[in-house]
Amino acid sequence: MTSQPIRLLLVDDHKIVLESLSLLLSTDSGFEIVGMVSSGKQALQFLKENEVDILITDLKMPGMTGIELCLKARKEFPSLKILILTMVDDPVQIREAIAAGTTGYILKNADRAELCFAISTLGSGKKFFSEHVVFGLADTLKQDRGSEIPDKISKLTTRELEVLHLIAREFSTSEIATKLFISLPTAESHRRDLIQKLGVKGTVGLVLYAVKHHIV
Repeated sequence: MTSQPIRLLLVDDHKIVLESLSLLLSTDSGFEIVGMVSSGKQALQFLKENEVDILITDLKMPGMTGIELCLKARKEFPSLKILILTMVDDPVQIREAIAAGTTGYILKNADRAELCFAISTLGSGKKFFSEHVVFGLADTLKQDRGSEIPDKISKLTTRELEVLHLIAREFSTSEIATKLFISLPTAESHRRDLIQKLGVKGTVGLVLYAVKHHIV
């Protein structure tokens, strides 16, 4: 049985960007461009009338910013995946986008392979933040909080440190289980324990924590 292509809505206030993105992504049979609009308002209207899996939007747009669009879209369409595609690499705005509910963040200087991988990752139910974005956030955290190693790390077991290291290197739970010769439920249990012990929110939080404290 052939899987259905991922339905994409493209949002950018520059027509040439929309056309270029459409041409770029249309070459992948796993994607279907169901709409192209130039504003957040148009995007929300389109979402009310059409089935969309992933919304790909710029961050800086007149009238309604990408963050404002994200907040409104997530409220009205909770299952919608949102990928921010922008030139903005400011950590403060990236944090705001994450807080608004975006499920992915990638810069416009990314190549086609990374963009397609990001879309496919979101389509599979996971989140994607480019390496540049993650490391940029981690550097900011270092500056904000200093470089001291908290007691939380010293309380992790050797196995938990191994799992954290692999998570930071973007290994999936199943890949971690295989590499460490443990069961899938055990690997997932370690992931949950790490989130609780380190006081972070989800996998992105674990990655940022690992990068900040040089566990990668």
